[in-house]
Amino acid sequence: MWTLRRASNSFRKHGQCIGISRGFSAKVEAISNDFDRGTSNCSTKNLVSRKWISQKQVYFPSVSDEFFVGTRSLCSHASASVGDDDGTESRFAELGESATAEIDEKSNAEDIDREEPLWDLDFVNDTEKRASGEMSEKKALQDLLDAIVKARGDISEVVNKWVQEGNNLGLATPMTILIPLRKQRMLRKALQFLELLEGSKQYNFKEHDYASCLDLIAKLRTLHQAEKYIERIPESFRGELVYRTLLVNCVRAIDRKKAEAVFNRMKELKLPNSIHCFNQMIILYRRLDRIRIADILQLMEKENVEPSVLTYKLLIETKGESGDIKGMEQLVEAMKAAGIEPDAGTIAILAKYYVKAGLKDRAESLSQEVEERNLKGNESERKALLLFYASLGKADEVGKIWDNCKLEPKIDEFHVAIEAWGRMGKIEEAEAVFEMMLEKWTKISSRHYSILLNVYVNHKLLSKGQELIKRMSDSGCRLGRLTWHALVRLNVEAGLVAKADSILQKATQRNQMKPLFKTCLFLMEQYAKQGDVHNTQKLFDKMRQYGYGGRIKPFEVLIQAYVNSKTPAYGFRERLKADNLFPNKTLSAQLARVDAFRENAASDLLD
Repeated sequence: MWTLRRASNSFRKHGQCIGISRGFSAKVEAISNDFDRGTSNCSTKNLVSRKWISQKQVYFPSVSDEFFVGTRSLCSHASASVGDDDGTESRFAELGESATAEIDEKSNAEDIDREEPLWDLDFVNDTEKRASGEMSEKKALQDLLDAIVKARGDISEVVNKWVQEGNNLGLATPMTILIPLRKQRMLRKALQFLELLEGSKQYNFKEHDYASCLDLIAKLRTLHQAEKYIERIPESFRGELVYRTLLVNCVRAIDRKKAEAVFNRMKELKLPNSIHCFNQMIILYRRLDRIRIADILQLMEKENVEPSVLTYKLLIETKGESGDIKGMEQLVEAMKAAGIEPDAGTIAILAKYYVKAGLKDRAESLSQEVEERNLKGNESERKALLLFYASLGKADEVGKIWDNCKLEPKIDEFHVAIEAWGRMGKIEEAEAVFEMMLEKWTKISSRHYSILLNVYVNHKLLSKGQELIKRMSDSGCRLGRLTWHALVRLNVEAGLVAKADSILQKATQRNQMKPLFKTCLFLMEQYAKQGDVHNTQKLFDKMRQYGYGGRIKPFEVLIQAYVNSKTPAYGFRERLKADNLFPNKTLSAQLARVDAFRENAASDLLD
């Protein structure tokens, strides 16, 4: 049985604990989860004292009870790969993110905030593998797929023509068509096909079919419409996977209230416990409220839910980000004690944060383990190792692994190779990989250009970045939100903050699309550094209009603008309370500083 030590009391000061359906007592191995403070104390041998927790139900206080209109019984299993259309930013691409996008004439692949790993949909992979094995080899179905891929816009005419030729749409199982469309990022066509198939009544939808449709609706339309779609799903198919798919999309949208509502709803409906759902909540709280991670771990232990490899990776990554190397190593030991050997992705995480902490010797020591275990066998390991050796600056090893990848390269291996060479400052090598990718796929979406574009941004190569964006435009690529983010960063690196702001505003107005959360926050931080309260507040207000309200980080940045300008601020505590937010340690310190400015201003008046 696995155990992770419950959060320390410092967590409870900042947020309410998740309630448990009934009282319990449990022994816990000493592994600290005080991510907020970046401390740890772990021993897989020693057990700490017991603790009783008792409340009526699993409940997040900030959840809106109005989110769900109706409730019924459930059961389903999705094939929908939510992971192919987002990212959520502190990205985990370096750990083997499945960037399966290929060619899409009208791709919305830019509608992605690559801050989080695409591991968040690891539950999809098994379903897709099974479905791939069942895909029909019949020529008629291949002809239908080819026609859908080539179609411009609405595919209903293509499908109707195929049926009129005497083909049975019921033979076209969703996965036969959906998997290739998803891999080519043709999500709109995938959704159109599912809706046509459902409306035809020639095929009886199964659990994963409904979940796939729900996923695509959430991606391409809104979470509200996805929620409404659940009401149309027959009760017998409205199960754990359907709600899990909705949860993934809520987390991807960084919508805390709805994510918590879905999570609580699943508990109310007594759906099977799934580590995937707990991992989603950890991903969410890594972004928004790390003190709540301990609550999730505690609930997992109470419900006897074993952590997965992803769970450990998320926790190790969180420790690494906070600079807690000791805690990171202790989690690795706990992982091994649970019978889970670190894979190439985990080793890549460790190397990354060892190097970041200036402990290159420890990172080097991992090389021997890699060589002894011969972790160069499969695609995911090759991708992780490209970045592992890039972190160590071992260009020769990166070159060897890339030579192995080149024998039969996947699109995401190109991405990782470009990033790996970029990390080492090998710009020419990164460009060579990019050109090789263009030779293999003559027409690619702007998402693929963005990999090289980020290399230019990281190395402040403004002219090269501008040339690449022009090349993207000339090739017919849609310049979406990832491109906007890169453009903003390029101009900020060149000292042109106002121009970066202007570019973002023009892009959002012309495309009628909100920018990424991280783009807005990045610009806010630049204005805050300058002590520009007016423009920082302006961006803060726009973020609320975009639906990015109710988060601590923008408040921290806004208050920092007041601190840097040495200007007193008023009403912040009331504004936080209105958003159901509570000051963390950083925010409390900032509020104290702006209060001091207010006192000084009053003193001047009295004098």
